[in-house]
Amino acid sequence: VQLQASEGGSVAAGGSLRLSCAGTGSTLRNYAVCWFRQAPGKEREGLACAAGGSGSTWLADNKGRFDISADNAKNAVYLNIHSLKPEDSAVYYCAAKDLDLMDHIDGSQEYDYWGQGTQVTVSS
Repeated sequence: VQLQASEGGSVAAGGSLRLSCAGTGSTLRNYAVCWFRQAPGKEREGLACAAGGSGSTWLADNKGRFDISADNAKNAVYLNIHSLKPEDSAVYYCAAKDLDLMDHIDGSQEYDYWGQGTQVTVSS
């Protein structure tokens, strides 16, 4: 599977943003798709994951401003970020792993397929 993340861009603090991760080459129903981000000087962190066909999701602790959803018809997974803060500025990545290789989904596992990163910049 190949993953293509949408453009992030610059957003004012307090706003909302939706990032999409579109899959090609294979249906995302067979994968867990997660969103990660990495800010300069910080480690990459897992934000949220969705298991393609089942509707199961995982959300990292203290990420109540985030939600994730999958659109199987569009073969895409979306990350919504609400009440954006300057500290949300980072490069955001989506990644996928074959569900057959997983017994649960979360952001701590090694993901095999990665989309290109997309920069999100939140201005105060």
